[in-house]
Amino acid sequence: MGYRLSKIYTRTGDQGETGLADGRRVAKDHPRIEAIGEVDMLNSQLGLLIAELVEQQSMWPALGELLEVLEPCQHRLFDLGGELAMPEYQALQDSDIEVLEQAIDRWNEEVGPLKEFILPGGSRLLAQAHVCRSQARTAERRCQQLNALEPLRGTGLAYLNRLSDLLFVGSRLIGKRMHIGEILWRAAERR
Repeated sequence: MGYRLSKIYTRTGDQGETGLADGRRVAKDHPRIEAIGEVDMLNSQLGLLIAELVEQQSMWPALGELLEVLEPCQHRLFDLGGELAMPEYQALQDSDIEVLEQAIDRWNEEVGPLKEFILPGGSRLLAQAHVCRSQARTAERRCQQLNALEPLRGTGLAYLNRLSDLLFVGSRLIGKRMHIGEILWRAAERR
């Protein structure tokens, strides 16, 4: 593979615009750039979650399955970023969504039905899974905002939606496999 970036800074963005892969220049706060940025943030947060899982895996080998499912998600998010930067480019497939759905079904069967609302926390690892889940929702909202202006393929939107579901169920699975109880939400007392 050749060099992707021969020079890191170009100075072409100093005036508040950036270039898309198709040569167009848009404002750095354009909805397309916002969507790309939120997908990038999700990928970065997911990288932190994966690093935490790797650290814990020696003590908790059952976390390996989560790594097997989540590591490819970073690559698919990079693909989605490519689709956003190059609207004619299509990388994500329905089969990518099916992989997530199969893992969700498998993991959800193990953790059982949700009877109460749960709060993010219990451990740094669990909290990071929830940070990723909420970041997936933010990325999805930014992509939906872009979609309202410039229609996107539904595959990327569905992928983000399913990924947030996967991360929610994944957080519950991490807790179960590490024997960390869920923190149940307690409503404020009525006065």
